[in-house]
Amino acid sequence: MYRESTDGILVEVNPSYLREHSDPTQGLFVFAYEVTISNESRQPARLVSRHWVIRDGDGAEREVDGEGVVGEQPHLIPGGSFTYSSYCPLSTPTGSMRGTYRMVRDDGTTFDAKIPLFFLRDLTQYN
Repeated sequence: MYRESTDGILVEVNPSYLREHSDPTQGLFVFAYEVTISNESRQPARLVSRHWVIRDGDGAEREVDGEGVVGEQPHLIPGGSFTYSSYCPLSTPTGSMRGTYRMVRDDGTTFDAKIPLFFLRDLTQYN
């Protein structure tokens, strides 16, 4: 599990390799990741957008921006959390992801909560 906290917003990520959706002979490696975003501050905040930096094992990077996560813009009250799952296909058996969530407090202030750098690995390649 990977963790990062910014201004009271804790982001935890748990990645895994999806062997059943991958085809290494075709250069397709699919990874899932589960993210839990928790509000450990005393102020509510809404996740309004995301920015991802995805890097494959050859060092090629791509960036992805979008509104919310999985079609939602969760509003996190103090002590509240939101969990979602998504996936990322790569052409290599290793890679990494990192990024930020744009958060807006109820008073209108904004900040970027860091998504920790986490690694994507097909561990079956090493067994």
